[in-house]
Amino acid sequence: MNISSEPPVVRESMVRTPPEKRAGRLRLRGARLAGFLLLMLRNPLTAIGSAIVLMLMLVAIFAPWIATHDPLAQDLANALQAPGAAHWFGSDEFGRDVFSRLVYGSRITLYIVALVSVTVGPIGLLLGVVAGYYGGVVDTVLMRITDIFISFPSLVLALAFVAALGPGLEHVVIAITLTAWPPIARLARAETLSLRHADFVSAVKLQGASSLRILLHHIVPLCLPSVIIRITMNMAGIILTAAGLGFLGLGAQPPDPEWGAMISAGRRYMMECWWLVTIPGLAILINSLAFNFLGDGLRDILDPRTE
Repeated sequence: MNISSEPPVVRESMVRTPPEKRAGRLRLRGARLAGFLLLMLRNPLTAIGSAIVLMLMLVAIFAPWIATHDPLAQDLANALQAPGAAHWFGSDEFGRDVFSRLVYGSRITLYIVALVSVTVGPIGLLLGVVAGYYGGVVDTVLMRITDIFISFPSLVLALAFVAALGPGLEHVVIAITLTAWPPIARLARAETLSLRHADFVSAVKLQGASSLRILLHHIVPLCLPSVIIRITMNMAGIILTAAGLGFLGLGAQPPDPEWGAMISAGRRYMMECWWLVTIPGLAILINSLAFNFLGDGLRDILDPRTE
């Protein structure tokens, strides 16, 4: 048995230490993130939408330090006060500070938007990808179920679910989730139909890859950009649906400060105390537009077909 005494050939890539590789990957990711943010800032509407969404998140996180009053504290002696130095956005019929209730209401709004979004994304993506890839009976059954949900207006369907489950914030999240996944499933299915017969999928099949591996490693990553865009644009609808349910008294229950419920309570004094309806209404409008602007910007960046 001959044992060569020559030293092994050591390539440059073999002597690189793992920390150096990690640092290189981090630099690459940082450069990509910087380029992504630069593209976002080039579009004025996208920049405005991103700034408003970021502001909403900061207000929700730092609400105890931003609010000037306890949002639940009643002061009947100062009820229905107009906006001024004591109450920046006025006070409601119980003397509660509208600005503080608006600030704490952002927490409820962001909670609903975040929880619904992280739930409907995987559900819609999974059902759409499975239906589009396997086709046949699986596709027919899943898409007919999707059609049933899509055939009803989302607010009406959410209202029916909340009426069955009962009022409450958690039930609102469940109801909106059950109405928000069908468009995402439709989109994921359409993306999968355009990919399942692609050459790279056929090549992976010839290599013996399983259907699960093809879906998880090849189909799903290519569907993610479109799904993320759709979820972002759906957030505006989630805000409006949550506000509608709150207006009807089916969302967060009193005395919790929820924007839709604030409008509902203030409509009785709308003619004399305009701020009770106008200010929370503007908050709903501005944040809904912000998510739409953000979604449009993400579409321009992530979807090459918009070029």
